[in-house]
Amino acid sequence: MNNDSGIRGHGAAVFTILVWGTTFVSTKVLLTDFKPVEILFYRFCIGLLILTAVYPRRLKVTSIKEESLFAGAGLCGVTLYFLLENIALTLTTASNVGVLVSVAPFFTGILASWLLAGEKPKVTFFIGFCVAIVGVILISFNKSPTLQFNAFGDLLALLAAVVWAIYCILSRKISQFGYNTIQTTRRIFFYGLIFMIPALFSFDFAWGIRRFLLPIHIFNILFLGLGASALCFVTWNFAVKVLGAVRTSVYIYAVPVVTVVSSALMLHEKMIWMLVSRTILILVGLVVSEKK
Repeated sequence: MNNDSGIRGHGAAVFTILVWGTTFVSTKVLLTDFKPVEILFYRFCIGLLILTAVYPRRLKVTSIKEESLFAGAGLCGVTLYFLLENIALTLTTASNVGVLVSVAPFFTGILASWLLAGEKPKVTFFIGFCVAIVGVILISFNKSPTLQFNAFGDLLALLAAVVWAIYCILSRKISQFGYNTIQTTRRIFFYGLIFMIPALFSFDFAWGIRRFLLPIHIFNILFLGLGASALCFVTWNFAVKVLGAVRTSVYIYAVPVVTVVSSALMLHEKMIWMLVSRTILILVGLVVSEKK
């Protein structure tokens, strides 16, 4: 990896996190009139259409093994992760979800040490893991009446972090095939939508086209579809291709910062000192865990 590609990889990761950190707010706004599975379906349909329009060339996969990795990435990175995250947002605050999902780098590092050559985490990784887990426990089991707390919602957010770690490992393996990043992202979206179909029936999906007549709904669904899905999945997958799964995943530590600030500004969620202090605790653990 040369310096130019490294700079582009880091730049792509930073841009992605800045956008993804605000998606919790957009999703929270849409949840007033949309079910979680509806938001998920619409945003990735938009994303798939945009990527197909931008790069319509067909991806020719050479083996069943490669195809299975694409399917697994679509299941984990699109269907399961966002369904868990969106349902969690209906039960707990956007700030809590953003903080808990930030634990994904730890799980990515653990899985990478087993499944990816050359990405075994150092001792500092596990020290940081312990520090951050303390922060997660304090947030999830806090007894203060001034904080919104839902054990099941927080658990779903934590499971989303595990699923995202699996996606990072799969996307790293896919990046080694040498395919165009837009093509691979489009293929992942396709499988994600396929696996989403059973959820549409299970969660009582409704088209409700009239809901899109509201400007705030149009803006937020386009933001999720065009920016957070089509664009940011490409930039994230590019960063994973250049930097590796573990090095890229560390950027997720910035998600709570962006989420807490954006939640306070847009959703008027309180940035009380306990939440901020425990967010900082998790961030410190993430930084220490990735320190070489």
